[in-house]
Amino acid sequence: MTDTPEERPRFQNIREIIQGELGKRFEEPGPQQERQWHGSLSDQLPVLHLEDVSAIPFIDGVAGIEEYQHRARVRAREGDLFASISAPAPGYETYCRDHLGLGRVECVQAEQRSTASEVALACAGGDALERISARARAADGMVIHPYMGIEAVWGLASVLEGEASVPVHVLAPVPSALWIANDKQRLDEVARLIGLEHILVDTRWSNSEEEIASDLRELASLHKTVGLKRTRCASAMGNEVHTSASILEGDEAATLALVKSFLERTEWPGDEQVLVVQWAETHLSPSTQLWIPPLGEGAPRLDGVFEQLLEGPEKVFLGSRPSTLPAPVERALGEASLDLCVAFQEMGYIGRCSFDFLVLGDVDGDFEVKLTECNGRWGGTSTPMHLVDRLIPDRRPAYIAQDVMDSSLVGVPFPQIIERTRAAGELFDPSTGKGRFIYYNVGPLTKKGKLDVISVGKDPEDARYGMLERLPEVLGF
Repeated sequence: MTDTPEERPRFQNIREIIQGELGKRFEEPGPQQERQWHGSLSDQLPVLHLEDVSAIPFIDGVAGIEEYQHRARVRAREGDLFASISAPAPGYETYCRDHLGLGRVECVQAEQRSTASEVALACAGGDALERISARARAADGMVIHPYMGIEAVWGLASVLEGEASVPVHVLAPVPSALWIANDKQRLDEVARLIGLEHILVDTRWSNSEEEIASDLRELASLHKTVGLKRTRCASAMGNEVHTSASILEGDEAATLALVKSFLERTEWPGDEQVLVVQWAETHLSPSTQLWIPPLGEGAPRLDGVFEQLLEGPEKVFLGSRPSTLPAPVERALGEASLDLCVAFQEMGYIGRCSFDFLVLGDVDGDFEVKLTECNGRWGGTSTPMHLVDRLIPDRRPAYIAQDVMDSSLVGVPFPQIIERTRAAGELFDPSTGKGRFIYYNVGPLTKKGKLDVISVGKDPEDARYGMLERLPEVLGF
């Protein structure tokens, strides 16, 4: 699914609103905008791909997260570079290059300078910087395409440009736009500003412990379930859900103690806004995947609507599949997302972006879509979507992409995973379109018995069968 809408009056209105508010409520794009990627750059420039998740709070709660940096490999094409701190799993590069046909790329292993996740910082010195600089110098320029356009990435671009004495561009939002998109409170402000109040759940925010506790009791008196949310966390790591009954059966002191416990657990710095929200109950939590070109180079593009696979009351992300929702629901999700992306584009946002929603009511009748957050980065849905679209460009098949983790897989070499799958006749072959399973993000396999799997099927039920029944048979867990 790819949809680039015609310019419509509402888009122009959104642009005028945001232009009028920049400098009042939101930061103007900074000096990084001059280094930002644009469409007139040569397609011959090498691209450095890297996945640095270090700016996302509590991401260390995800099993094997230090190896997720290898997800960036599936974005790299012939002649590109891919950087990581840890070494790729043996056999993985051969699988990507020769079996999946993703092209020959230069794998740059950088020396760790701080934490194991800070790939951009690691690339800004040592042998890694020398290798990357040599490629940039030979090509008379380079583009850095990161997982997320954090300040460290822009710092790397500056260091690299100085080292190689050639222009270096970044395919990512400028930091001011990045943090508006990834901050749940600022996202709420943008949505209200452009007339999307109807897609927001009942929300309060404050940076006072007492006010947070008061807001929690107030919303508990209005809704069945309520939640506390930190503004910049991923994969529900900064969420905490409570029944309203459990809040109201205690006194104000008990509520304040609960709030303080949450803030301590999530390492609240003391000045950041904390959201108190109505926690709407639904099993439908779709996401929209979009691409935002530079301002003046076209409208944002809707690349698909997906159903998220979530676990537990906090809705921890496990995986995704292309949407099977009715067309009116998908249309409502897409239109709201495109409106937000038009606003982001005006602020200096370019590149991959996604939004998470809830769908309430009857999807075949009266329904509502509610925005929960924006992911201003690549991630667990966009990465497999991009890979599937590369391997099967003429159509997007039914599939499920999901983390798979089992103790019996701990220490199993990746080539053995490939051989088991090939022997069962289930290894997907891009050249023939036959087979079922595609593997990526295999770094956590050795220590955690975890890897990411795409199960391709004839239809959604067949894809589900592959993931839940056939895969355990093939891999023996």
